[in-house]
Amino acid sequence: MGKVPKIMIVGAGLGGLTLAILLERMGDVEYEIFERSPTLKPYGAGMIIGPNILPVFEQLGLLDEITRVSFPRKSMDIYKEDLTLISSMLQGELKENIGYDSLLFSRPHLHRLLLSKVPPEKIKYGKKVLSVGQSEYGVLLRCSDKSVHEGDILVGADGAYSAVRQSMYERLLKEKKLPKIDTQSLNVGYTCMVGTTTPQDPEVYNVLKDDFSHFAVVIADGKPHSWTIITVPGNRIAWGVVIQLSPEEKDAAFRNSEWGPESLGATITQVEHHKIPYGGTLGDLINATPRELISKVYLEEKLFETWNHNRICLIGDACHKMLPSAGQGAINAMQDAVVLANCIYEMKSSSHDEIKAALKDYKKQRYAHAKQQVENSNAAGKILYGQNRLEKFMRKAVLAWLPKSFEKSNLTKAGSYRPQASFIPQAPVRGTVPVLPQKPSKRYQEELKRHQQGIKEVKEFKKEEEEAKEDKVEQQAEILAV
Repeated sequence: MGKVPKIMIVGAGLGGLTLAILLERMGDVEYEIFERSPTLKPYGAGMIIGPNILPVFEQLGLLDEITRVSFPRKSMDIYKEDLTLISSMLQGELKENIGYDSLLFSRPHLHRLLLSKVPPEKIKYGKKVLSVGQSEYGVLLRCSDKSVHEGDILVGADGAYSAVRQSMYERLLKEKKLPKIDTQSLNVGYTCMVGTTTPQDPEVYNVLKDDFSHFAVVIADGKPHSWTIITVPGNRIAWGVVIQLSPEEKDAAFRNSEWGPESLGATITQVEHHKIPYGGTLGDLINATPRELISKVYLEEKLFETWNHNRICLIGDACHKMLPSAGQGAINAMQDAVVLANCIYEMKSSSHDEIKAALKDYKKQRYAHAKQQVENSNAAGKILYGQNRLEKFMRKAVLAWLPKSFEKSNLTKAGSYRPQASFIPQAPVRGTVPVLPQKPSKRYQEELKRHQQGIKEVKEFKKEEEEAKEDKVEQQAEILAV
């Protein structure tokens, strides 16, 4: 590749860490992660990953590790507020088709696992981005601590209110190159409060005795509340409360970083009396969760049109934000990281033109899939959490009227898109569902061919050596005979 490219990643979330691990495996690049927070706290609740990203974990040798801290999901049970069961959606019986279990775990477990695979010296904490700049020769990152960092590629993996995106868009707006849709604000529709309890007594919550995850969604009647309860390894319960905002509340919405403790307390008072299917109330789970590890955020939806400009690109929530769907946003971010790493690997040099072409190709490969995933996730969010008349009708149509065969067909179809890293050996195709093809790596095939040719040449050389030794032995034997 000539000059080794340096990649600067802003954000040490799941997408940024996944990209770092892939670059670490690639070997012939330099990279650093710049994280705004001075420390990383284990925020988050339950999360699911399945065939869309597990092949990459298998490639990287992480499948066993994530499986050890996970439970398989057999179904998702949806209840009314009085805990009457509305529907049980299939999951466990689909493994034969899709090849993998749907794994459920506490999100902090995944974050810690990925973090452990990145050398600590590669992550710079307390780096709040103020602005970015670029030229034909490189890209600059300016931080609030007055430090300036230089590299070849800048990746914004810093969330829905990405500082990298905002700085890039400001420049494009001045140059009149930013599409109108990208000037519009994110659509804020919900707030969400999440957490994971400390270990609980299985005698109190009998579902904790099982070696699979219990996944329940409860939808309030006549109230804008829905809550999700998920059992995870370690006798813990991950929980989340989603509250649909009224038009007036949407108008008053502000950035999630501005939530205060009084806001958290007000939300807890609203929902703590709600019952859960496994005994007790939401208040019991909230009280069993360290208060400093409860997070509350606005939930937005938006698919940005502009993902890259010259040496800068965006991944994850920075370019596509979706409604809550038990971790689908994180899976999307990790898939972005996989495809972006593949495009970086294909670069023939670190020239400005090569970088522009690679980042353009990244968006070309990912945009249609991300758009479909955003639409699917937003539809699922409205079915599970929506409270207006149309959303209630959609919920009834999907949960009560559609046949299980349709549900099974949709789930297996969704598992067909599973991009893998193109520069390491592929994970075997598992299940019976046809997997969508991805762009092959010419560079990897050439390197593999050279490697195989090298092995062949070594074998031929050893064979010639052996034959020469045999000839020499025969000659010595003839001399001794004479």
